[in-house]
Amino acid sequence: MRRTAACMMIGLALAPLPLAAEDPAPKAESEGFSLMEEGAKLVLRGLMSEMEPTFKEMDKALSDMKPMVEEIGPRFQELIALMGDVQNYQAPEVLPNGDILIRRKVPLVPKIGPRLPGPNGETEL
Repeated sequence: MRRTAACMMIGLALAPLPLAAEDPAPKAESEGFSLMEEGAKLVLRGLMSEMEPTFKEMDKALSDMKPMVEEIGPRFQELIALMGDVQNYQAPEVLPNGDILIRRKVPLVPKIGPRLPGPNGETEL
């Protein structure tokens, strides 16, 4: 019995040791995340510095295109209104003579309105 009590006392005395050993782990884990953050920041800064000249060229090209886009814009909106949903059409097809065909997938069904009375005021049923 004394032996069991002694084992229990030693076990209870040593029980907090594993908990104390686990305390430094979160520091290392948080340090690992901060290192990952710093690495990601360095990669993104490098990427931005490499891409900066391209972005400047793209900005210049877009500012040069602005008048053309403003001119074409209303015509393009008319075309979109005329076509309706683009999914109703097949992919464009270029003919040997250079013409471009854009065919409808489903033929356009004419809208049928109310029947108008005939010449004598008669309505067909």
